[in-house]
Formats: sequence, C-alpha cells, structure tokens
Amino acid sequence: MTSARGHRGLVVVVGSINIDYVMSVERRPAPGETVGDAVLKLYAGGKGANQAVAAALCGASVEMVARVGSDPNGQARIGDLVVKGIGTACVRSAAGAPTGVAFITLTPDGENAITVAPGANAELTIEDVEAAGDLIKTAAVLVAQLEVPLATVVRASELAGQETIFLLNCAPYRPLPNELLERVDILVVNESEAAGLLGRQFAGVQEAHEAAAELCKLGPRCAVVTLGPEGAVVVAADVDLHVPAPSVHVVDTTSAGDAFVGALAARLAAGDSLVESVAFGTVVGSATTERRGAGAVVPAELLAGGGRATSSVLRDSAVPCGDSCLAEGVDLLAQTRSRCRSAHQDGES
Repeated sequence: MTSARGHRGLVVVVGSINIDYVMSVERRPAPGETVGDAVLKLYAGGKGANQAVAAALCGASVEMVARVGSDPNGQARIGDLVVKGIGTACVRSAAGAPTGVAFITLTPDGENAITVAPGANAELTIEDVEAAGDLIKTAAVLVAQLEVPLATVVRASELAGQETIFLLNCAPYRPLPNELLERVDILVVNESEAAGLLGRQFAGVQEAHEAAAELCKLGPRCAVVTLGPEGAVVVAADVDLHVPAPSVHVVDTTSAGDAFVGALAARLAAGDSLVESVAFGTVVGSATTERRGAGAVVPAELLAGGGRATSSVLRDSAVPCGDSCLAEGVDLLAQTRSRCRSAHQDGES
C-alpha cells in the first residue's frame, strides 16, 4: 500500500473511552487470596481513546465516535481528548450510564491483567455511527475495536468510503461475523485473539506466519499478528514477512497494542506503505512499554520527521523484502478494496 486515498491524514476511531484504575502489585493474587500494598494510579484509557491519542501524536488528524457517561469522568475524558487535538464532535454522553472503567493489575515484569466495566461504551449505537456517516465516509483510515457493541462496528464498516482503509483490532476477542471480516482491509490481532478466531493455538514466528495466512482466508485483505517482543508478522496477497521489534526495557505492556494500532493508522493515513507503517507501529508499540500508564504515550524521539525515521529500522532488522519494499511500497489492499466492496454492494442490491 503506497497511500490512503480518502481524506489524506484523517483517521476516524470508532471505539471506547475509559478511566483506567491501575494497581501495581508484586504479584497477582491467587483465587481467594488478598494481596495488599498495591499502589493505585488513575489514567485516561479505553482502547479507542488510546488508539486515537497514539494516531494524533504520530501526526494524524483524528476524530472519535464514542460515548462517555453523564458523569464528571465523562466530561473530563472529553477534555483530555480535546487537549490532545482529537475531534470530539461525535463523542456523546449516555444518559444514566457511567463512563467506562478498566481495572488493571500490573506486576513488576510489566505484564497485566485487565477487567473492564464498559458503562457508556455499551451505549454506542448504530444511530451514533450513522450520524457520523459523512465523517467516516471521507476518512483515510477507519479504526475500530471491540469494546463497543459489535453491531455498531459492523455498521461503521458499512459506512466506510470506497477508498477508506478499514482497520479492525479484534480486541478484546470475540467471534466475528463473516459480513464484518469480509469488509476488513487490515486485521490486527495478538496471539490469543488470532487463536480465538482460528480455533487453535500456535506459537512462535513461523507458526504466526501460517496463522496470519489462515486469517486472510476468512476475509481480510491483510492480517497483522503482533507478537510482543518478537515484533509482528504481516501477511497479504503478495507479502509474508516478519518485522522484528527493537530491544526495550519493559515496564508496562498495557498500552503497547493500542500504540501499535494508532501509529499504524497514522502512517497509513499519511501515505506510507503497509510495510513501513507496520514497522513504525512496531517501534512505537515497543517504546511505550518503557513508560508506565495505560494511555498511549509516544516517545518524542520517534516522531522526528513526521514518524518517517523508521526506514532504518526495517533495514537494520533484516526484514526479508528489504529496501525494495520501502522503495516500491506494498499497494496490496488498494488493488482489491474496490472490487471486494463493489461485489458486496452488488450482493445487497
């Protein structure tokens, strides 16, 4: 993919907005056990909001379609997004519902366990995305996750413009209908989410290549399987490669996946190739693990030159296709998007 031909630079995120309660503990409690001496901190969160923030920090123009509660937390979260330069005209309050919250247990190794109470996120409706239809239709990239109702995500995908890239992060995991998978341009999953979609476990980079190829057979034009410290595997019609992650000192992995998705979306919206965009997302996602907090924080040193400093990462990481991928781009999704969506529309008529 060499460019996004919707509204260049515009990323629309349909997703969740939360308050995250992060408890740092020496170890997670066993069933029935109480562990004391936790340190509690509050952060802005929600997968949708985190991805929107990451995309904005990476230079994209970002608009959110979301719901917050009719409570002080909701108004505070809208204010947080505005400060970060994210459009909130399509963020509405849900009467009688609290703003979504996540309870995160964080251990010294950087690993986490998360429980989410969706609150107002569960009130994001089909009518909400229809009201934002003109915005979605003109986006370069439409991003969605699964902390909001699945029917709302399906409707948003139907509203995407002919030239809009639809990027779906299947997180948290839930089974996906064929009608949604067939509309996905880029599916982003971690190992457990990929295993859920495929109905089988896998391990290691080589098996991740095979899993990503199987995911593409379900409908998406491209599958990206993130592998934590091992980087990511990218599979599409004419590409099958591993993008290694840089070595980092891991403090907190909570925001890594969302930072990856947001950075990936931003670079695609700016016109970078698929491979360059995944490489940049991998670097940004890895770098965020060195900082504590669930809200995506993109290190300033990665943003030099509008995020284009990662060409050297591809070369230094020995990505199989090397510089030719960077020079020529991987314009794979654009070759099939119009045909697939036209066929789908013909089937509906």
